[in-house]
Amino acid sequence: MEQSALMELLLRLERGEIRAQEAMEALRLQPFEDLGYAKVDHHRAIRQGAGEVIYGEGKTPAQIQGIAAALYRAGARDILITRLDEEKAAALQEALPLDYDPVSRTGVAAPRQGRPEIGSVVVASGGTSDLPVAEEAARTAQVLGSRVTRLYDVGVAGLHRLLAQGEALMGARAVVAVAGMEGALASVIGGLVDCPVIAVPTSVGYGASFGGLSALLCMLNSCASGVSVVNIDNGFGSGYLAHMINRIGEGAK
Repeated sequence: MEQSALMELLLRLERGEIRAQEAMEALRLQPFEDLGYAKVDHHRAIRQGAGEVIYGEGKTPAQIQGIAAALYRAGARDILITRLDEEKAAALQEALPLDYDPVSRTGVAAPRQGRPEIGSVVVASGGTSDLPVAEEAARTAQVLGSRVTRLYDVGVAGLHRLLAQGEALMGARAVVAVAGMEGALASVIGGLVDCPVIAVPTSVGYGASFGGLSALLCMLNSCASGVSVVNIDNGFGSGYLAHMINRIGEGAK
């Protein structure tokens, strides 16, 4: 159940518009709903501030649809689905409204119009080949409620491209730095900004990049303070963390 939906239920109970038994019936499926193949977490938005996200890879279209439908019935909107291929997206669109992006392979089931956005998250990518991971990060932070600025193809092969974006970088509460090859972008950004930098190594690169391992090790050994690192190609994890940092900054402001 979405936090807003739960609050409305409690207010209706307080006002005497519904009986305690009716409220109990509405909460009957809390805190999770067992679908057999998945236990859908309806309390995650209350505990963590964001609802359950569906990881699409490895799931059948029917399973994704079942989980999304269960969340929707409980009042969830903007249901984020990651690693969703076009075939599964097409099947899901027959059951629920879906905003699908083939670049990031993310879908948003039951999207809301006019979603409010807070603060500032910057997502920067080293090269165009990093776009799928960068867009996964950007879409994740955006769906969760962050205002996102995209700085793409600003890698160290042409450092002037990054330095020209000083205003956007300095105004960020969190920066996601997405890069393959040697992964130096995160260290460069870490030396320029006063906010946390979340480094995302990608599997982009030639043989000795070892599928992103070289970028991962480079980022882990960064000499720039304030740089943390997520797993190879983990755009979702970086976007989620950037939003959490941004949300804390909004509260502090």
